[in-house]
Amino acid sequence: MPNTPDQTNLPDQTNPPDQPNTPDQQPNPPDQPNPPAQPNTPDQQPHRARHHPNPHPHPSPRPHPRKAAGGRVVVLGGGYAGMMAALRLAPYARVTLVDPGDRLTERVRLHEVAAGRPEVAHSRAELLRGTGVEHLAARATALDPDARAVHTDRGRTLLYDRLVYALGSHTDPRGAGRRSFTAETATALHQRLLTGPGGALAVVGGGLTGIEMAAELAEAHPEWEIRLLTAGELGPGLSARGRAHVRTVLDRLRVRVTEGRRVADADDLDADAVVWTAALRATGDLARDAGLDTDPATGRIRVDAALRSVSHPDVYVAGDAAESRSPRGGTLRMACATALPTGAHAAGGIIAELRGRQPRPLSFSYFVQCVSLGRHDALIQSLRADDTPRETVLTGRPAAHVKEQVVRSTRHLLTLTARHPAAVRLIPNFR
Repeated sequence: MPNTPDQTNLPDQTNPPDQPNTPDQQPNPPDQPNPPAQPNTPDQQPHRARHHPNPHPHPSPRPHPRKAAGGRVVVLGGGYAGMMAALRLAPYARVTLVDPGDRLTERVRLHEVAAGRPEVAHSRAELLRGTGVEHLAARATALDPDARAVHTDRGRTLLYDRLVYALGSHTDPRGAGRRSFTAETATALHQRLLTGPGGALAVVGGGLTGIEMAAELAEAHPEWEIRLLTAGELGPGLSARGRAHVRTVLDRLRVRVTEGRRVADADDLDADAVVWTAALRATGDLARDAGLDTDPATGRIRVDAALRSVSHPDVYVAGDAAESRSPRGGTLRMACATALPTGAHAAGGIIAELRGRQPRPLSFSYFVQCVSLGRHDALIQSLRADDTPRETVLTGRPAAHVKEQVVRSTRHLLTLTARHPAAVRLIPNFR
């Protein structure tokens, strides 16, 4: 992939990181934010180290990072986008990652959890080890953009020079009723299916999440009668060939598909259990309550071309929380495919600002869409740059293998970036 300006000039030599404050060392009240770093003059440019081939087959841990003066960054959210942003920023700023969980959950595998897969999470401490990133296991309860402060439920207040808002999304509960399960409650759904002995299960939503959930559950629990209800067409973002394959697999798995059926209230459905996958919404109202400009319908934060909040440009937004656009991709949908690129780009923008430069606009284009259809089948849908489908598809076991490798590569990219920040160049669709 081609080099980008903020990637080719990154300093290679690093010094030991600042140690994070322990609870009894926290400032009270907290220190005021440092002034922004001044750009280097020509005779102050960082010395570039000469690279030599590494004779060892496995990469060695990344050296201790150098912290840029005035670079205090708080990252809210430890999903794909937040983790990527924190890891890329680690050599150039003092980074605090705020997330209540000590494990990174592979959200794209939650339909597998519902079907019985025991574990889809990974140690956050292992991913962050040696990077200098401080993980604060807490929830952000309030933002004060004027004071550049984040308040947490642990009683700790964090001040920042730049904030990365990456709190992601969740299933929109409106219409879900009281007895519905969602992807986020996959473990509880699995337990419900085990208490059988079977019954009627309705999956509401004909997008990719609903398709994957219906296929996975039908394959793992043939004793349940499963139907999929959608207000529009099944798989609206798929090509005719791709949609035909999905229909064939669901029919083989005995999933009854009903199109053109709008469900206003899941409690009205005649089913023993309901899985609600109808829509996604940005997580929480933290941004709105803090006065950031958000879309009322989705809760996403409106951003400029560099992923900065249009109302508060010292706040960068990554992943599903950002109502982001690119010249070729248009408005980006909420998806894993956009999480790593936007997380890396937000970090790159902050690095540029710390050096006294202007951040670059996001450049992103779509390539493929991967859909699981149980453990032994899948659909790899070729896409144009603007996310519209081509007729080229890959199906069957080869597609299932490709989908599995794509999912694994997401975690592997995070692991590699923790050791070598330049690995962001390997992110698909990232420029």
